[in-house]
Amino acid sequence: MTFRLKRRAMPRAWTVPRKGTKWVLRPRPGPHAQDRSIPLLLILRDLKHVVASSREARILLGSGAVRVDAKVANDLARGLGFMDTLSLAPPYDQHFRVVTDRRGKLVLVPIPSAEANVKIARVAFKHAARQGKVEVTLHDGRNLLVASSSPYRVGDSIKIEVPGQKVVEHLPLRPGALAYLAGGSHVGELARVDRVEVRNSPQPNLIHFKEGFSTVKEYVYVVGDAAPGVTLGEAADR
Repeated sequence: MTFRLKRRAMPRAWTVPRKGTKWVLRPRPGPHAQDRSIPLLLILRDLKHVVASSREARILLGSGAVRVDAKVANDLARGLGFMDTLSLAPPYDQHFRVVTDRRGKLVLVPIPSAEANVKIARVAFKHAARQGKVEVTLHDGRNLLVASSSPYRVGDSIKIEVPGQKVVEHLPLRPGALAYLAGGSHVGELARVDRVEVRNSPQPNLIHFKEGFSTVKEYVYVVGDAAPGVTLGEAADR
């Protein structure tokens, strides 16, 4: 696999202009799929205009002024995906969270500095580990080793502190929960869960909402009960 990608072949979720140089940086393989993540270089140079070139971006990273999920970033090809946080040290002193807007595009919404070390992650997998433990894999590739009696289920969300991964809150997928939709025809919206339909077939499970529509379970991220647990931009302000 090459380290570059033709600009015309960029994923539709990227908000980078399609006219310009022939090539753009390809996100390095990581926890997020290529069509659901955007390289750090493109964010700094093309979206936020913090730097004017890749050389300036390398210098900025070398100074330790850029943090992803509260950890110093050193890779311009690092792909940022849904719910990842980006922090820029002074003189910029800005903090952002990556979300999906109502057009299905990956966008960065400003967040308070207190939220830069907090994120909500969805439980993607879980399996038994040694010594009576269970390993929980989150949607961003993180792994948590928890007791077998822990209530976390696939589809639930966990609010954690980063980079230490301390669990702050468990957000189960259940009726009444407030969910953010990261895909489908209602992408970028908040909706209240009505019921979960489990299908005993190859078809994906469905989540039905009180707003009168449904979508597949994969697109649903529980973000709170009465209100979102983190800043999500326009969807939370509706």
